[in-house]
This record gives sequence, C-alpha cells and structure tokens, in this order.
Amino acid sequence: MSDPNGLTWAATLVSLAVAIPTAGHAVIYKRDPRSATLWVLLIALLPLGGSLLYGLFGINRYQRRARRLFPGADPAVRQDLSPTMPEAVSPPLAGLAHLVGRATGQSLTGGNRIEPLVDGEQAYPAMLAAIESARYSVALASYIFDSQGIGAQFVDALRRAHERGVQVRVLIDDVYARWTPRSAYRALQRAGVPAATFNPTLIPARLHGAHLRNHRKLLVIDGKTGFTGGMNILSPYWRPDAPGQACHDLHFRLRGPVIAQLMRCFTDDWCDTTGERLSKGYCGEPPATADEHGTSWARGIEAGPDEALDRMRWTFMGALSAAKHSVRIWTPYFVPDQPMIAALSTAALRGVRVEVLTPANGDHPTVQWAARAHYWQVLEHGVRIFERPGPFDHSKLMLVDGAWCCLGSANWDARSLRLNFEFNVEVYDTALTTRLSSLFDAARDASGEISAKALRARPLAIRLRDGVARLFTPIL
Repeated sequence: MSDPNGLTWAATLVSLAVAIPTAGHAVIYKRDPRSATLWVLLIALLPLGGSLLYGLFGINRYQRRARRLFPGADPAVRQDLSPTMPEAVSPPLAGLAHLVGRATGQSLTGGNRIEPLVDGEQAYPAMLAAIESARYSVALASYIFDSQGIGAQFVDALRRAHERGVQVRVLIDDVYARWTPRSAYRALQRAGVPAATFNPTLIPARLHGAHLRNHRKLLVIDGKTGFTGGMNILSPYWRPDAPGQACHDLHFRLRGPVIAQLMRCFTDDWCDTTGERLSKGYCGEPPATADEHGTSWARGIEAGPDEALDRMRWTFMGALSAAKHSVRIWTPYFVPDQPMIAALSTAALRGVRVEVLTPANGDHPTVQWAARAHYWQVLEHGVRIFERPGPFDHSKLMLVDGAWCCLGSANWDARSLRLNFEFNVEVYDTALTTRLSSLFDAARDASGEISAKALRARPLAIRLRDGVARLFTPIL
C-alpha cells in the first residue's frame, strides 16, 4: 500500500518546485509591482493553479507575425524622423514632439485635415458614405462590430463595396466577434466579405495572449480618407428615434499624409492575423498627399504589448510634463496608476489647470469603483474631476495648452496602457484644439464636479467596496 504521508510530501515538493520559480519570474519580470504582488499571492494560495494561470496569462510572449515578415521595423530601435520642428509646433511642445518621434519612429506629417465627428449621429453617416464612395479599397478594424441596428447598415455597405470589386478587409477583435451572438463577423462571412478576427482565443498556441485585445478603431478608404477615434460600431450610439438617449463618443475624419500611418497599422494587424501581406497597390492610387485645406501636423501612435516602449504612457506623461497652462482629459475610464497619478499631481502643483471629464454612469461598475478610489490622490493636489450625467460617454481626448491634442482609442487605464493594442493620433493645430476645447467645455459645464469632501462623506461600505476594486487596478 502507498504511504499517504509520502504522497502528501511528494505533492508538496512538486507544488513548491513549480511555484517558487514561477513566483520568482513574476517578481523579476512584471513591470507593475502591484501586478507582481497579485500574482505572487495567487501562486502562494494556489501553487499549481496559480502557476498555470500565470504561465497562460502572466507572461507576455506575444510576437507579431507582421514584424517577422517586415524585419526592418525593429520596435526596440527608434529614431526621431522629424528632427526639425515645423512652425506649428510651439517651442514648449517641441520636446514632446521629439519624445513621440523617438518612441514611435513615425514622422510628423503636415498638411492634414482633421474633422471631429460628435456621437454616432455624425460619425456613422460619414463612415457609411465613405464606404459607399470607395473605388479601390476599404480597410476596417473595430473592437466591437454589432450586426444589428447600425451594424446591419455597415454590413450591407461593405457587402455592396465587395460586390462592385472594391478590395474590402475587415478585422474584428476575436473576443467580441466569437463570443457575442450579435457580432457582425458571421454576417460578413455569409455575405462573402473578407473578414478575420484578431488574436483568436480558440487557438491553443495563442491562449496565453487571450487577455491582449485589439482595441483599435480604424477605417481607411482608398488610402485617402481615414477615420479613427473611440467609436465602435454599436447600436447604443445610434438612436435616431431617441437621440437624447444615445451614448456619447468622439470620432474623427482625417485626410492627408497621416493616412499612410493609419494604413500601415491596419496592414500590420491584418498580416499578423491572416498572413496576407497587402501589396502597395492595395489602395489603388498613390499615397495621400497634403490636403489643400489641411492645417494639422499629425502623427500616428501605435501602442500594444508587443512593443518595446510604453508609447501611449510616454505620450501622456510627456504631454503632462510639457504643459504650461492647461491639460484637459476626456476619458470613459480614469484609473491611473501611481506614475500617472504623480505626473497629474505634479502638473497641477506647477500651476497647470488640470481637468478630467469622465462619465457619472459607467458601463463597467468595477472599473468605476476603482476610479473613484483613486480620485482623492489627485484632488488633494489641485486636479479637478467632473462626472458627466446621462447616457454613457465613451469619448477619449487629451488637450494641452490650446495647441496640442491626442485622439484615438486609448483610455486612462491599465488595459489601454499595458494590455490592449491601441492607435492614437497626436495633432499640433491651434484651430482644431480650440474647436475641441469648446466641445470639452460644453460637456464639462453639463457635468458635476467631484470634491474631496463629498468623497470622504460617502458611506464606509461604499469606500471599502471602491478600495477593494482598486486593488485589482492592474488587471481591470
């Protein structure tokens, strides 16, 4: 008969042999100490189970097939391709422009025309009209693409474009495409439209990256006109029968040389997903040149867990450091980590007017609880926070000194800064920033300001709930 004590000792030794090196890996390689602490605690409580989960989800092994097919693009080696600053970049912002240039390896391009599209009421008709006008190619990437309501109109427009010979490619994040019954992915397949899902979660070899999602929103038509911002293709943002009940968001239409950077981002993602390398002739015409009405200097910012640099974090922190007068942040999820909290507080203490606008009614309660647990750390240093009531506000925007803005898909939370694939555009344009500041002002004036006194007056149970949620900030 076997010795139960001997089996127990053997199991214990096996658990320790697995758990100790796994915990050591977390301690050495996890960048965020809170994330490392959570993993070590999980491994200590569940040595084998925690080690298995860490092996699957805690190690960033993500390698881009596109980078292997384009070996000249080494994300670890970057040069500033815009060493001479254009006049549109004021001296206080020149350092920021150099920083983003070094971090991305992308050129700052002039002659761009960028137009804000407020809510689905403006964005969706403009996007649909662009698809209908396509002559050569349509490249669409979306985190969420619903098949019903407004999504059905997009499916029909893409089908018609495909049937008239336009080269259509559609990329949807796999989690929403595969696990939600209303995803447009199956409808596109039935219509014969070339579509793929990013980072499939059913492929065992990619299971370790199941939590790394493509949050980018890109639409490029004929390589000439582009759209990007925060807008998914989703019915709650399109309520023609009750426009006052529609969720809010900001999207942008772009024309000019920066479109090539949007297209390259899509091309890399498509190649990584399908193995298909889209040719230079995919867009049908030479790359977009400066728009005759374009006044914006702009640069695309690709960010994701496959890159060597925390590009979005560096951009946000660089902007906070460069600010002299004002910083305005419009985000649906405000869950900054300690370095970001320090940068926000430092800017406010320098005398910069720092304002944060976020929804009062979030779509993810746990994230909102964690956000409110962070508020006091910046409020006590002079940062002002406003919560917008009414329908959910998904807008994403950063404005600095009335001269610089950053627009796109990234939020102020751990997922956008560490885990998701994001795409933003930095823009140097006083006229555009002034126009966007007016939109910010209108939304802020309709919002309620949060005070430290009101936070302290909340019931203890609420504060405890929010504090517990804050512990999980690294993985929210």
